[in-house]
Amino acid sequence: MNKDTVFLIAGGDSRQLYAAKKLAKKYTVYIIGADKSDIDTGNAIKIDYLYEIPLQADCLILPLPVSGDGIFLNTPLSNKKIPLNSLNSIVADNGVITGGRFSGQLQEIFSESGAYITDYSMHEEFSILNAVPTAEAAVLIAMKNTDSVLYKSKILITGFGRISKALVKILKGFGAEITVAARKKEALCWAEIYGCNTIETSSLCRSADKYKYIFNTVPALILTKDFLSKVRPDVFIADLASKPGGVDFEYASSHNINTVHALSLPGKYFPETAGEIVAQTAENILMERSHHE
Repeated sequence: MNKDTVFLIAGGDSRQLYAAKKLAKKYTVYIIGADKSDIDTGNAIKIDYLYEIPLQADCLILPLPVSGDGIFLNTPLSNKKIPLNSLNSIVADNGVITGGRFSGQLQEIFSESGAYITDYSMHEEFSILNAVPTAEAAVLIAMKNTDSVLYKSKILITGFGRISKALVKILKGFGAEITVAARKKEALCWAEIYGCNTIETSSLCRSADKYKYIFNTVPALILTKDFLSKVRPDVFIADLASKPGGVDFEYASSHNINTVHALSLPGKYFPETAGEIVAQTAENILMERSHHE
């Protein structure tokens, strides 16, 4: 890979533009579907039509999500409608097409291109790198939604995956007292190594009233009405799990429990960092493919 390697960044929000700016420091980068944005994209070249690209792209980076209707590209920064199937011919046969949340239908559309197709949001590298901005944003949301400090606060984190580990690292810096709830003994052991108190998920209700802050990362109903009925009145709950989340939101709402379902945090709060993560992941995917050929 060198300066002659061509990337096409198509559609999406500001994350895509920051990805283009990062990649354009080393490669030839074109951007389409972002004509309403004034974000500085460095050496990246904005185009209005696909025929303006003189060479086929080695890598096409689609947004997260790729599409809202399965027909047209997701282009919140443009009034132009770009049919998904129009992008097939612009990618080299041995190239890469990558984007976020590729459905089976989208895979089928792009399979006609002959390129290698992969969902970057499913790559472990992407998930690990995104854990930090997700955790930072979650802490920021908690601070904005409460009137007390994190210092010496009792905090519950449910689950102990990538995001939880990043949360622990950040919250420890605030001097918080952290308890991790998990189902697997292995996760509880790791939480102890990270310096946290631990509790089994099945025993959560016994200590529900202890915590000022609760961060859920488990994508299954774990904070049930039984648990919520016992929380302290000034609790703040941030659900970081994908839809439908892990909180009984109907019960929380009807009982005025301060709860936020915080989704897609890196893109909302730190689009530049999120875009650079997309760029790094896509670059590594293309590099790995080139090494296999």
